[in-house]
Amino acid sequence: MSRYIATVRWQRTAGESFSDSRYHRAHRWSFDGGAEIVASSSPQVVPPPLSDPAGVDPEEAFVASLSSCHMLWFLSIAADAGFVVETYSDEAEGKMARNAQGRLAMTEVVLRPRVAFAAGHGPTPEQHDELHRRAHDACFIANSVKTEVRCQPSLA
Repeated sequence: MSRYIATVRWQRTAGESFSDSRYHRAHRWSFDGGAEIVASSSPQVVPPPLSDPAGVDPEEAFVASLSSCHMLWFLSIAADAGFVVETYSDEAEGKMARNAQGRLAMTEVVLRPRVAFAAGHGPTPEQHDELHRRAHDACFIANSVKTEVRCQPSLA
């Protein structure tokens, strides 16, 4: 069993009101390896200046986690199969909508990985799709959420 720890810190600015909901949402995420990230509420949910558009919001992080997990599995599976990946990029997109219970939720995430392989070391289109299917099935994050996660891969 593995454990993962993220520390989230927020502090009210001196003199800033709080009970009227006019407080800043910027905060920091710290991770065990030393990385720190400026985070905030989504400016689509809480307009600036109360949110920080430069910060990563939880919704973006959710989409990025799904995309990153899929990519890491894809690279591992492709390497094990003897393929040589040159580049991998994904413009993943999450959709916020009301779920079946009427609550706002991330109801869909679409991954759009674009992969380029070394000349002579790439899969057929069918093998490429199978690599993505296997990566999706193995992704810890996709296996942990209710959100529909779809993958629409393309070869570069």
